[in-house]
Amino acid sequence: MQPTLDVCVDDRNGLEICVKHGIDRIELCSALPLGGLTPSPGLMRVASTVSIPTYAMIRPRAGNFCFSQSEVDVMLYDISAVIDNNMAGVVLGASTLDNKLDLNVLNQLCRASDGVGRTLHRVIDTVADALEAIDQTVDLGFERILSSGGSVNAMKGMEQLKSMQDYANGRIEIMAGSGVNIENAIEIMNSTGVRSLHSSCSISVAVPAAFSKLGFSGEIEPRTDVMTLVALKRVIEKSNPIR
Repeated sequence: MQPTLDVCVDDRNGLEICVKHGIDRIELCSALPLGGLTPSPGLMRVASTVSIPTYAMIRPRAGNFCFSQSEVDVMLYDISAVIDNNMAGVVLGASTLDNKLDLNVLNQLCRASDGVGRTLHRVIDTVADALEAIDQTVDLGFERILSSGGSVNAMKGMEQLKSMQDYANGRIEIMAGSGVNIENAIEIMNSTGVRSLHSSCSISVAVPAAFSKLGFSGEIEPRTDVMTLVALKRVIEKSNPIR
């Protein structure tokens, strides 16, 4: 299987960079420093015009993935916006306080997003039994699962990622994310068997003090970087994974 690259962006500039350089798939968010939240309807509309499959993050707030029904209602409205804008899919997830996938919430979200692609996000890295969660995700009709192997980054989670890849056995795509870069992409693929990688391809950019000191932003912000993206894409394209 030819390796693929999924890039997460949170603004129009990042979206345009991905399109220009032919990335395989885009995850569209807002607020990447918070782990990614639902993008605005305006950004969804812009994304709907690009030629690359673009999936919108459906996450109404920062913090955990335990959502109240009122929050789920917001997520359902957001999914409607994705469908209205003819986007390729959604990225979502939900968990319970006892560290399991919240099947009640996920069933609602999956019914609402029927007909578009679905990626389960890193909620799987918070559950007690990732293999059980794979079975549940397959049953719910997801296309893929984004995971760092339950660790702070994919390099540290390679053993778990390999277990997940082997257990999935082609039933669903496992996509490795968190800390993926040109130095470790090949090692992650060779060690785990995963063929889909996820990265922000970003660099940290200083925010003018006039804005950061007033609390409008942190002192640095991530920005999609052309050179980082092109370099990672080239490494993946030239790779010859051994598994």
